[in-house]
Amino acid sequence: MNSTELKNLQAPLKEKYRTDPDSATITLKAEGKIGDGISCSISTGHALIEAGLHPATGGTGLQVCSGDLLLEALVACAGVTLRAVATAIGIELKNGVVQAEGDLDFRGTLGVTKEVPVGFKSIRLKFILDPGITAEQIASISKLTERYCVVYQTLIKGVPVETHYHA
Repeated sequence: MNSTELKNLQAPLKEKYRTDPDSATITLKAEGKIGDGISCSISTGHALIEAGLHPATGGTGLQVCSGDLLLEALVACAGVTLRAVATAIGIELKNGVVQAEGDLDFRGTLGVTKEVPVGFKSIRLKFILDPGITAEQIASISKLTERYCVVYQTLIKGVPVETHYHA
């Protein structure tokens, strides 16, 4: 897809959202079914994923870890966003790799000590792009990718999360 094709694809959506702002708000949903042992199966619409405990918390390593899924969602969103913004501004990317890694102290999630927070202490997102990309192009791509990547923005800003439990 080139810049013109992307703009033609998105133009009617942008116009609709300008004239009817409410139509731009869509609720995305995910659902998991609590499974045998300590697991939860998530249907992605394309595959069934079974999440379980990370080996550092007693898991076997045969199931995916939700922390890995969070990093994978970040990589997926950042990669798609990077490709879209590069295309939109006319930068041709032939190859690229997006990597994410995050540091966790499992003493928090296991309740070993209240001094250690639960969750990632830090996340690093790395983009390895074509050697022919200039520093100026990288500056443009990085600025726009970070601005428009939904998962990245959600992580750096944080959002309120409501919980409801029903029997």
